[in-house]
Amino acid sequence: MPENLPPLLASWTSFYVMTGSSAAALTGLMFVVITLVTRSERQTAQDGIATYSTPTVMYFGIVLLVSAILCAPWHSLAWVALLIGLIGLWGVVYSLRVILRVLFRARQQSTYTPDLEDWTWYTILPFVVYVIFLTGAITMALHPALGLFILAAAVILLIFIGIRNAWDTVTFLAIRGPND
Repeated sequence: MPENLPPLLASWTSFYVMTGSSAAALTGLMFVVITLVTRSERQTAQDGIATYSTPTVMYFGIVLLVSAILCAPWHSLAWVALLIGLIGLWGVVYSLRVILRVLFRARQQSTYTPDLEDWTWYTILPFVVYVIFLTGAITMALHPALGLFILAAAVILLIFIGIRNAWDTVTFLAIRGPND
């Protein structure tokens, strides 16, 4: 590994402080919104909300975790690559679980059927982002600077996916209401 690793990570500190702070704030907002709208008596509405909002909170949590890892004062990128690789691997498995959950919930709900846009934003794109995390972790071992750019792209994509999905959930609830 090159001798200039601390400066390489240091140059990313502001980026990851910003993304981590944003993810933490967005997570807090999701808790507030879900708390306000789940005062519903109907369990099916709450199950539907959980099906789509829980992965969104997880996306923000992953961004926060990755940001914290990359802001830590590492002396070698080997541990960083290993941790990010494990996050990517976990994310791939988690994405497959979400896909199965959406399939299962879609069959149980009569009020809503996921369309292609929902499948894309709630299942396919997050899966791709977790594969990008894995790719970034592997790339870090060979080309640290390129690997860090790949990880930055994954973090930004996950934030935008989370924002879009949070907006979709809130808009759906505002228009239809949790009791519909």
